[in-house]
Amino acid sequence: MPADLFFSREPVVNRHSKIIAHRFTVHDQGSAAAVATALNALDEHWPRGERSVFVHLPGLDRPAGYPDLASLADWVAPPNATLEVSAGLVAQAAGEEPLQTALAPLAGHLCLDFSMEHGAAALNAVAGSRLAPRFIGFDGRTLSAPALATLIGKTGSLGVPVVLNVGSHAACQAALEAGASAVAGWFFLHGIDGQAKATTLAPSEAHTIQVLNLVRQNADLRDIETALKQDVALSYKLLRYINSAGFGLSCEIQSFRHAVTILGYEKLNRWLSLLLAHSSKDPMAPVLLHTAITRGRLMELLGQGLVDRQEHDNLFITGAFSLLDVMLGVTMETALEAMHLPEPISDALIGDTGVYAAFLDLARACEAGDGADLARQAGMLGLSAQQVNAAQLEALAFAEKLEF
Repeated sequence: MPADLFFSREPVVNRHSKIIAHRFTVHDQGSAAAVATALNALDEHWPRGERSVFVHLPGLDRPAGYPDLASLADWVAPPNATLEVSAGLVAQAAGEEPLQTALAPLAGHLCLDFSMEHGAAALNAVAGSRLAPRFIGFDGRTLSAPALATLIGKTGSLGVPVVLNVGSHAACQAALEAGASAVAGWFFLHGIDGQAKATTLAPSEAHTIQVLNLVRQNADLRDIETALKQDVALSYKLLRYINSAGFGLSCEIQSFRHAVTILGYEKLNRWLSLLLAHSSKDPMAPVLLHTAITRGRLMELLGQGLVDRQEHDNLFITGAFSLLDVMLGVTMETALEAMHLPEPISDALIGDTGVYAAFLDLARACEAGDGADLARQAGMLGLSAQQVNAAQLEALAFAEKLEF
């Protein structure tokens, strides 16, 4: 894989606050041949499942940048892959056979991106083409709500409408009201627009932290069981997590005592940490939790070979807790003050310092959409594009298997 071919990602979220797909943006791809080679190299890591995976190649908006566009057909696309293609490009090349020939193998796996300037010509070209798009995409940065509603109305018969590059809760709501089925973006990472953060934790969250601290201190098993019995819902959620496909156990865990026997205290610390995140009352809680788990697993994978094995759980918890302030609606200091976390975790989450900070910065860069910064952050850890991209895909696949 070319050393500079990194991709960043963002979720595609429906009106029920559920992730229905993921969107990858490939940076500095150079040529269609390079893209096809890079994507094929990631095949073994691809998150195969019901959720679609959008692949955004900015260079496809500039035909001159793809003299070998037909080489894209060399990509053996997984069944859930969806390639984004500019509707304007389709309109420009309506009379040119090479473009449709190159994309024909991806028929039914396309998202055609529209913006207002494409107009009737693009609509007519797409409607008369053999490309058979599955999704129709719209740029949320450039289209007003009325323009978006008009375009969605005109393209409703062509594919599922998805608004891309959504940057705020308000923009998300406007897109859904305009008729979009889903939106793509990280608009939920900063909490509800204008909502102040609380200064104390809710009782259920405080109780989860109490159990967490007991586990982290290797307290007597009876004391931990007593604390768990005070919250039946917490016990149920813990066992559901442990028995989910993502945990990969060969037998079903029937009780907390059984879980300690099979897993030990360190692994239970990891999953109780996820349960704290699960207590969020934010309407975007399912998406936030999925993102937190993906970050945690990504940091754990990135750290393999770079930190001692016994620190992998700490990397996971650092990533999983990196959105705790958003999920619980409090400051990060408030969220962590009652916990007895290892110093490197607290340093990374509160001060962006210490040994884990570089891994957290890289995990965030994978979401930010800045290819140059992503490459720089990876370079600081000595990681290649192949390593970072594969880790992202494996982390997503991991999160997909958990029940939450």
